[in-house]
Amino acid sequence: MTEPRGGLQIVERRAVADAVGERDVPAHTPCLYLDPGVAVERYERLRAAFADTDSYYAVKANPEPRLIRRLVRAGAFFDVASPAEIALCLAEGADPSRLSYGNTVKKASDIRYAYRSGVRLFVFDSQDELLKLAEHAPGSAVFCRLLASSAGAQWPLSGKFGCTPEMAVDLLTQAPRLGLRPVGVSFHVGSQQLDPGRWEPSVATAAWVSGELAAAGIELTMLNVGGGFPVEYTSPVPPIERYAEAITAAVGRHFDTRPRLATEPGRYVAAVAGVLRTEVVLVSRKTFDDDTRWVYLDVGRFGGLAETEGEAIRYRLVTPHDGGPDGAVVLAGPTCDSVDILYQRAAYRLPLALRQGDTVDILAAGAYTTTYASVGFNGFPPLPTVCIGDDE
Repeated sequence: MTEPRGGLQIVERRAVADAVGERDVPAHTPCLYLDPGVAVERYERLRAAFADTDSYYAVKANPEPRLIRRLVRAGAFFDVASPAEIALCLAEGADPSRLSYGNTVKKASDIRYAYRSGVRLFVFDSQDELLKLAEHAPGSAVFCRLLASSAGAQWPLSGKFGCTPEMAVDLLTQAPRLGLRPVGVSFHVGSQQLDPGRWEPSVATAAWVSGELAAAGIELTMLNVGGGFPVEYTSPVPPIERYAEAITAAVGRHFDTRPRLATEPGRYVAAVAGVLRTEVVLVSRKTFDDDTRWVYLDVGRFGGLAETEGEAIRYRLVTPHDGGPDGAVVLAGPTCDSVDILYQRAAYRLPLALRQGDTVDILAAGAYTTTYASVGFNGFPPLPTVCIGDDE
């Protein structure tokens, strides 16, 4: 399937340079070039695929204010995880009724702030969190996050969040007695999930929970199927429409009455809207006759490429010398930390002509890069963003 206008426009190195224009090129690399218009088109494509679904953009993927502003204008919902993300969305014009506080680990003061700001939809996955919500967000709508398998995901999320379905039933049953409105359940099957069928087991579990609550006289109306929708890095992935079809079909099989669906896209929306431009700092070999070169970039794990941990997310790279003779490389970052190696096992090959000072563009890097960058490890500054494209 052909991507919308920006989906491929921004992943071509020359198109990025043309879109940025000389006046906007920063004096130094690394820098993330971000086209908010591309992200909006991705959001609208996902919204079209998941008809009649509330899609909450996961702000943590990329909180660039111009991106949030464009999504607000497009009528987006937002998944927020902190007071700072709430404040950002509100400052860019979002209505608090379109915010979901999706972090299950919240300070009491953070809940109070959200409630005072008008947020009325919260998630929980434990007894104590439910009690905090009852005390500091009275009358709010709440949903419970279930444990879910991340099998098939390149960036697993299992273990830290969620509870068993039996506990979810118990906690959601308590919610009305505590003055809260239980509206549904949620789960997340892992980020960059490559298997569209991975949602079905969790949909089935959610349907069981809903049935148990219905027997207790409590009707759940919402099912939040999370995010995890993948983007193309170095390998093809199924289109978003296939995920929507698989999830919708699973809901139809397991629910007698179809709940209102919600999604939480982050990577799918923001990734292809960004290109991370870097500079080669050094090309070296460990012995004079070594066939594998070490290529050190001016950005690494601590500069925003945390998802190369375990070589999980494998970005596509573009250089000025592509098309010429190439050879095996190990890619590493610029810091003095020995774990700052991006790819050593993966079979990356780069042009033999690559030299110090050349640029290397890291494609589909608009998600989970600037937000993962350290604030100054080894004295390197945080990863800056330059927005390109139309502002309307």
